[in-house]
Order: sequence, then C-alpha cells, then structure tokens
Amino acid sequence: MNVPDADEMTQAYWDGTRERRLLLQHCGACGHTQHPPRTLCTYCGETDALGHREADGTGVVDACTVVMRSPGPDHDPPYVVARVRLPEGVVLVSNVETAEPHSVAIGDAVRLAWRPLDDGRALPVFHPDHQEN
Repeated sequence: MNVPDADEMTQAYWDGTRERRLLLQHCGACGHTQHPPRTLCTYCGETDALGHREADGTGVVDACTVVMRSPGPDHDPPYVVARVRLPEGVVLVSNVETAEPHSVAIGDAVRLAWRPLDDGRALPVFHPDHQEN
C-alpha cells in the first residue's frame, strides 16, 4: 500500500497511529480542530498554538459509495469508501469495513478501527457501530 512518509507536520499523527490513537490537530488560540495536520490553523491562521487531541473514536457516515471494481490490489471489492464526520468536527475519508458493504448508509454510526501497515503505522478505518443507545 502506498502511504506517504511522515514529515515535520504529520509526524505526531503517524506516531499516534503506531499506538492506535487518532490524533487531530487542535488550535489552542481559537479552539478549531482540523485534519490533516497543517502548518497553520485553517480557521484563525495561528501558527504557534497548534497541538493535538485524541479523537473519541466514533463518527457518522455522511456520504458513502460501494466500490465494485478496485483500481489496485490493495482492496478486494466490494468495499465502502465513506466520509465520516467525527464529533470533533473533522471529516475523514476512509473505509467502512463490513461483511455487508451494501448495507452502509448515510447517517450510520461507526466506530474507529485500524488497518496495520508494514512499518508499524496504521490507517484509521471504521466499522459499523451497532450499539444500542
């Protein structure tokens, strides 16, 4: 799988994935949370107040599609590509891993999981969250 190397801006994020922690960049000046990590806050422009906070690991699908023909060998179709809105306000594009890909729908609750990479890092993916409220 072709995954970018860590750099100065993404090192903390990738280190977090080694511990299976999803770290989101947070601005201490204005309270904005963003992903992916950047050199400045996309809300207020601050550059010196950026840190990281751990996501709680839940989300809601706000758009999704089932891929029936994979563009490469990294995924066996069918699989779900989804936009997942986290309660922290960030949207991640990821996979929802399930045995029933056609059952994933907008509004579904999902829970964070991890797809290991060969170098010890991991990619955040999601699983349907069937817990009763």
